[in-house]
Amino acid sequence: MLFVLAHAHGQDGILAEIQTNKGIILVSLNERAAPTTVANFINLARRRFYDGLKFHRWEKSFMVQGGDPKGNGTGGPGYRFRGEIVLRHNQPGILSMANSGPGTDGSQFFITHLATPHLNGLHSVFGLVIEGIDVAQNLRKNDLINSIRIRGDESVISSLMIRKRDQLDKWNSVLDREFPAI
Repeated sequence: MLFVLAHAHGQDGILAEIQTNKGIILVSLNERAAPTTVANFINLARRRFYDGLKFHRWEKSFMVQGGDPKGNGTGGPGYRFRGEIVLRHNQPGILSMANSGPGTDGSQFFITHLATPHLNGLHSVFGLVIEGIDVAQNLRKNDLINSIRIRGDESVISSLMIRKRDQLDKWNSVLDREFPAI
């Protein structure tokens, strides 16, 4: 399944601006294909969960991974959820949730450097880099996520967050307990 073209160009959708120590990556988020995953990502970004975290994993000609508060690949937000396996890893610049198996999505994400069809059916694709693919491909282990800011059509964002309110309330109670400083 191809990434929805309107989302690929950020039209009437949701954008994530990932500011790193190497530059800015602009990602179009696909809330239609992965609404729970996108709501989770927006919520964590708005709570500034990702600010200051490292990219803890880099694989040459494959991907870069971040979003772990422990910085070693074992951490997360304190909760897990089932992925939304709909879209494919069919091109460079795919934003996808990292996991250790079914039902273990959390806060870790990765950006692919090339098409990675061997990941299809295993990870939730929820975005596509629309600007800054060169930045994503130049990130290395221990580079920093300075911040992630959400932009775009506020009516689309609000509608999604309202639809996912019950889940977000549960997650936020865990985040409040596990990460009281954010």
